[in-house]
Amino acid sequence: MQVLDESEWRERTTAHEARVDAATAAHLARRRDHRKHPVEDFLFTYYSFKPAQLRRWHPGAGVALAGADRSPHRDWRFYAVEDDRVHVDADAFLAARGDTVRFVRDLLVRTAGRPGRFGCFGLHEWAMVYRLDPSDVRHAGWPLRLGAAGTDAVVESHQVACSHFDAYRFFTPDAEPLNALRPTRESQPALEQPGCLHAGMDLYKWAHKLVPAVSSDLVMDCFELARDIRSLDMRAAPYDLRELGYEPVRIETPEGKAEYAAAQRGFSVRGQALRARLVEAIDAIPGLEAAASGAEAETRVDGEPSRRG
Repeated sequence: MQVLDESEWRERTTAHEARVDAATAAHLARRRDHRKHPVEDFLFTYYSFKPAQLRRWHPGAGVALAGADRSPHRDWRFYAVEDDRVHVDADAFLAARGDTVRFVRDLLVRTAGRPGRFGCFGLHEWAMVYRLDPSDVRHAGWPLRLGAAGTDAVVESHQVACSHFDAYRFFTPDAEPLNALRPTRESQPALEQPGCLHAGMDLYKWAHKLVPAVSSDLVMDCFELARDIRSLDMRAAPYDLRELGYEPVRIETPEGKAEYAAAQRGFSVRGQALRARLVEAIDAIPGLEAAASGAEAETRVDGEPSRRG
């Protein structure tokens, strides 16, 4: 087991806290003022990890911190103290979350092994408002760039092929039958593919569900990818968010489609690197036996909010 002396883990803690503070300051200020942001709040409202949880620095499994009496980790869940060192209690962690860990590993490996698809053009966001009354639109405070009729026409003139269940489940009833696929929670390991923006954003979800067995550095790298993807996701959505500084990606045009697909490919490359790091971190958890089959792993994802944005 790697051992960090007290000066090193304190330095890493300080650096992590500064990184998180910079990433969460605007959201926390809006929350205090009861203001909402249709793009940036997503990572804090859809995903269940709170800013205070994100701010806690974890070294990951296989790393011990010297000076246990002076470390806050000694009082945190899934940590154990031996002599003057504190480290992740892998046995306790796996006893509580082993099924989730094996499910996540299986999903990541399967997703990484498939070719990415780059022809969806972000139509999932359009399908979420298809034929809705304007008052029922998720971000009703922001206008639709093409109006309701124009938005519906874009959906109707394209092949919608969303492979991600947690996007598809928010399609309007009229949009559901237009999708070429019928993703379910059970079929998620069989359908998820690395070109999907939402699969890329969800790397942050899988990372924070593996805390404290994965390091906070990896969690934050996944957070930053999710934040960048979210920006493209909403720039390509039907909303007009130029007032907030988000120039639209006009996916209803050939130029917009090309811009979207190019950005999607770049995010896929970043996502594949993070998938590999997450699998490596999972495999480093002492005592873990990788699931032989995703069908045997847990398919329930705890704590999902009821609305996607």
